[in-house]
Amino acid sequence: MSLDPEICWRAWTARDARFVGRFVMGVTSTHIYCRPGCPARLPARRNVRFYATPAAAEAAGFRACLRCRPDRAPGTPAAAGTAATVARALRLIDDGALADGSLETLSARLGVTSRWLRELFERHVGAAPLDVARTRQAHLARRLLEETALPVEDVAAAAGYGSARRLRAAFRQAFQRAPVTLRRRRAHATEGALTLRLPARPPFDAAPTLAFLAARAIPGVEEIRDGAYRRTFTLEGRAAILSVHAHGDGVEVRLPAHAAAAVPRVLARVSRVFDVDADAPAIKAWLARDPRLARALRGRVVRVPGAFDAFEAGVRALLGQQVSVAAARTLAGRLVTACGAALPAPDQTLTHVFPTAAAVAAAALEKLGLTRSRAAALRGFAAAVADGTLDLGAFRDLDDAVTQLTALPGIGDWTAQYIAMRALAEPDAFPAGDLGVRHALARNGTLPSERLVRGRAERWRPWRAYAVLALWTEPRKTAAPKRKVTS
Repeated sequence: MSLDPEICWRAWTARDARFVGRFVMGVTSTHIYCRPGCPARLPARRNVRFYATPAAAEAAGFRACLRCRPDRAPGTPAAAGTAATVARALRLIDDGALADGSLETLSARLGVTSRWLRELFERHVGAAPLDVARTRQAHLARRLLEETALPVEDVAAAAGYGSARRLRAAFRQAFQRAPVTLRRRRAHATEGALTLRLPARPPFDAAPTLAFLAARAIPGVEEIRDGAYRRTFTLEGRAAILSVHAHGDGVEVRLPAHAAAAVPRVLARVSRVFDVDADAPAIKAWLARDPRLARALRGRVVRVPGAFDAFEAGVRALLGQQVSVAAARTLAGRLVTACGAALPAPDQTLTHVFPTAAAVAAAALEKLGLTRSRAAALRGFAAAVADGTLDLGAFRDLDDAVTQLTALPGIGDWTAQYIAMRALAEPDAFPAGDLGVRHALARNGTLPSERLVRGRAERWRPWRAYAVLALWTEPRKTAAPKRKVTS
């Protein structure tokens, strides 16, 4: 990605933190790269180079500054990939695709050749896929060393190095220091638990997301307790519970120590659930050009609450067809009780993990109160995921996702777009036929047709999913109290 060096330099000399995440600066005299607003002494102009992402800077031979922590900056369109293929590749890398397989395997899932994928990464990210994976792996290991009490051997395993020796070698290359030196810098750690922070692009208010999740929390699997999102999940057949606590600048993720190997996947999924990487003010500025959305967004910004698990979100979308949010939640609770695995040690209301695709495909779904057609659609979706016919992480783009999903019996455009919006984090997903959206756009009590809604939404692209959330969550006006008439 090309950057204008002079504009970057002006932002840098002003120490404008609003540019955090948009680029990083490498200093050739120290071989260190920083993010805007770093308190370090200003270097000479001739000694600086600008890069779109930390991965690109590290591929050029720079190492991260330990004062401003540029690797912790929230993601950007450049980092997330401006091409849909790159965005999906980065998502799969976050989920461990290159830790569990080769570049060729990742390319096959995306439907491209490994050579073409490398070219796309060089164009949009500025570094090769393996360089991006190594950068994220090294910085994850550093965070685990600094913020947890895990032994070095466990950190190496959790970050995917396999051995402490490989971890030490990677740290010498990336940070030019031994892992133990970072462990000495760690201020504190909680024994028996992992606590990691995820920064969010400001302004960040988790309350709307928590309210959205609370209304849809699946009984036995999710809950909002004391202002925190808590849920169950499984790792290699072992159940665990995570909790996410919101702060003014992001969220704090807490896991049991035995779930260390799940850290990369959990952090990636929590990031999507709370949409921490969204440039909410920029999205609002774009959408507010429509007067109707300007009213809906007055005094607030919106983020699209993601889903922790794509299959779980797909099941929820199918259960929610033509029923209320509360009814879909009730049906999801029955499904969990019927075929979800029970926790060995329930934690108050958290009692089960969400059932696997194979378990749902084999369940007697009609006994849960589903119609025969709805049960058949849910069974078909689960079977396609279970046998690998449908890979929820490897769609080429939004159109490909909608095409593949609607090819399954019982899945229409609304369901496919909802899955894309929440499970796949598609910012432009748009269920045009949604009744709530049509009501919000009604004039004089007349609902617009789906065709008219689609036409109007063209000006909202590429952020139509955010427009949907703005209309869904628009504060309702309360009727003014009637004046008491006195004689």
